[in-house]
Parts: sequence; C-alpha cells; structure tokens
Amino acid sequence: MQRRITGPAMIGGLVLLLLLPRPGHVAAQGGAAVRSSRDTLLAVARDVVAAARFCALITTGEDGRLQARTVDAFPPDDRWVIRIGTNRRTRKVGESADHPDVTLYYFDRASLAYVTLQGRARLVTDTAEVRRYWKSEWEAFYPDREADYVLIAVTPVRIEVVSEARGISGDARTWRPPAVEFPEAR
Repeated sequence: MQRRITGPAMIGGLVLLLLLPRPGHVAAQGGAAVRSSRDTLLAVARDVVAAARFCALITTGEDGRLQARTVDAFPPDDRWVIRIGTNRRTRKVGESADHPDVTLYYFDRASLAYVTLQGRARLVTDTAEVRRYWKSEWEAFYPDREADYVLIAVTPVRIEVVSEARGISGDARTWRPPAVEFPEAR
C-alpha cells in the first residue's frame, strides 16, 4: 500500500529539502554556506600539509589499539599519495602491513587548520622509488641505508579539510568537515 503525503507533511518535507546543504557546498559552523569544489578543498589541503610539515601517522597495533606517532612525510604527489620514510624494523611497518587502513593527521597551528587523510598503506619495494624519496638530514639515522631504510606509501581514500581562515569549516549542526572522496582507491 502506497501512502500519499499531503498538506503540512509535504510542506515540511519541501522546507527541509531547501534547508539541507546542496552538493558542492559546505555549511560553516556559523551557518553560512561556502562554495567548496573538490579542487578548492585539495588546494587548501595541500597548503595545510605544507605549512604543518610534520603529521601524525595512526595505525592499528597488534593488540587492536590505535597507535599514533609523529612522522616527517614527503609532500603528496599529484594523486595525493604520501610517502613516509622509516626504519624497516619500526612498529609502523608491521602495523601498516597487517592493517593497511591508516590515517594521517596534519595540523597547522598558525592558521588553526587541519587535514585528516584516511588511506591504504603499502610497503614500497621498488628500489628506484625508495632511493628517490630520501632526505639528506636523515643520514645519521640510517648508517646502512640500503638495509634499514624503507618507504610506506599511503594512497588516500578520503581527505577531510578544515581551514577557518579560508572559510572551510564543518557542518553547522554536526561539525562534520567537508571531504574529498577517492573511490578509485577503495
């Protein structure tokens, strides 16, 4: 049996549809809508990542608890893949191999902006790529670079962005930040 919606219920539903944020819009916490395209969000995210320099890498430990540590990641490439150089004996290597769903969290204190990148981690085995992603200031940490140094590459699934200075903030009611989805990475 189909119910027909009429009168006040129909008007209430139409009003609700008009008040809901439209795709491509971000409701600021103060209530005003700000137009934010995928390109705009990614450009702001790139600025926040560069300004933050360091980020937290969050993995799942063998006990099932979340583990966070500060890392000096490389800037994202054009597909937003972020590489992290580390010692192959660290917990993050084993944890990201066992539980590849990881989170990177960047916070720029100066602008009170942040980026949360949820993604899939993989250990990089290509020697040329491992050699390409290297910082000379790491020499002291890797006396046997060929044996000890490894890369973890994080391919994004979702990126959330908040930058009050750029007019990008969370939903007025739920505070959920605007996000960019990467369905091809799932």
